[in-house]
Amino acid sequence: MNVVKKIFSGPLLCRLNSSFATEFVNRNPRNLEKIRIARKPDGYHLDKPGRKFWHKLVLTPTKRTVTAQVVHYLNGPVIEAKTSEWALRKQLYSINDTSAYINLGRVFAQRCLEFGISEMYCDIKPVKGGKTEKFLKEVVEGGIKLEECEVYKKSNPWDWNRPEKPWEVTEE
Repeated sequence: MNVVKKIFSGPLLCRLNSSFATEFVNRNPRNLEKIRIARKPDGYHLDKPGRKFWHKLVLTPTKRTVTAQVVHYLNGPVIEAKTSEWALRKQLYSINDTSAYINLGRVFAQRCLEFGISEMYCDIKPVKGGKTEKFLKEVVEGGIKLEECEVYKKSNPWDWNRPEKPWEVTEE
């Protein structure tokens, strides 16, 4: 009975025991972003790259190491993976060659999925056949989309096209 009380909320819970709250408050700070109704910041119109994203992929190569980060527009870096981390470094021959970029992409994609981020904005322009292109390929193969969906806009009753609501799942 205790397991049921902790998992379910709402009308089912009220029938089981009326002393519990009838509403559920989701305290996940990225919940509105996941269901695409949070505001995306526009930034200033004179900014060259703009800031119309919730999460952005930042790849920072240096002479010695490579760092990949997911940067939230408000909170700063959320996820980070470096080739200088001991667990990754001890498996690599060199920490800034092509193999390092490929393995960093795999580790980074896995961390993003574990954290619950499956899509992010990426403005990196890779050179064809370069290390950065191989990193991005591994991130995409790891299950990460490198573009964010648009913010959901409520349709009016007279609109011809009414898109599906992102928080409703319809099975076919």
